[in-house]
Amino acid sequence: MPPALLPPPAAPPRGYMSFSRAQWAALRDHTPLGLSAAEIERLRGLDEPTTAEDVGDVLHPLSRLINLYATAARELSQVTDRFLGRSSVAPPFVVAVAGSVAAGKSTVARVLRAVLARWPAHPRVALVTTDGFLHPNAVLASRGLMQRKGFPESYDVARLLRFLAEVKGGAERVDAPVYSHLTYDVLAGEAHAVERPDILILEGINVLQPPPADRAERGRLYVSDYVDFSIYVDAAEDDLERWYVQRFLRLRDTAFRDPQSYFHRYAALGEAEAVATARRIWAEINYVNLKENIEATRERATVILRKGAGHAVEEVRLRRAPLERRGVGARMAGVEG
Repeated sequence: MPPALLPPPAAPPRGYMSFSRAQWAALRDHTPLGLSAAEIERLRGLDEPTTAEDVGDVLHPLSRLINLYATAARELSQVTDRFLGRSSVAPPFVVAVAGSVAAGKSTVARVLRAVLARWPAHPRVALVTTDGFLHPNAVLASRGLMQRKGFPESYDVARLLRFLAEVKGGAERVDAPVYSHLTYDVLAGEAHAVERPDILILEGINVLQPPPADRAERGRLYVSDYVDFSIYVDAAEDDLERWYVQRFLRLRDTAFRDPQSYFHRYAALGEAEAVATARRIWAEINYVNLKENIEATRERATVILRKGAGHAVEEVRLRRAPLERRGVGARMAGVEG
């Protein structure tokens, strides 16, 4: 479709400012944080044509904004510590990256980590995905949840909350469980050490979910309560499905061929059958999760990255004011001591 015939973008949700890619790129303010083509190639996901221009136009300005937020949070923490008469130790600044399966949030998280780590104010940037906090397959199978993997009930939320509480509480080292996309399961006995980062990026499809409305204990903390800044990677449903099918086909020709792969059975599928299988999985699992759980969290994000059909971010939406949070910092004394 010629550019002149493209429909105008939908109005941003209430409470958001909308920026075209060019307008957002101008906010980079000459930030000299470029990544090499080799680094970008290593960090991007399958079938995601992330370029140096994508990083410079979108993630460099975003890193500048996060740097300003993190600096302000650290200064506020210092004010509180001065008031209390204690030495100042700012807790890690937590950035959540959410979005649908196949939206490209993992690439955003990895590249953003590399860019943020180049800021001298916070060189220690850790990345943890919530995949490791899924219940092991044996537990999911015993509960009849293998077809609901990735849905909120498939996660060990209590373990994830303990992890976040310890990180925010200033623990010297906190171990995060490790997930294998080859075996499609949590790796027993393996851990990823998180050692007092300046910034923690938490990436996962459900990291922005609030407590259920009918929750019996309304005062309890939830994962999103530990988040200081949040990003939702957004795209049209048809594009998400198409990207998922493309990724499935690429994996059929690569990772699925490994006999150790949980999905090895799909490696022998012909083109038409593979496409039909991918679309069925999308329709029965990923699309359902998107509509029931993930999409509803979009307007809870600080920033929404709106992608076009080619995987490039075309619009950035920035919340005018942060959502009212439930005072995690005020309750951290119980975690610390």
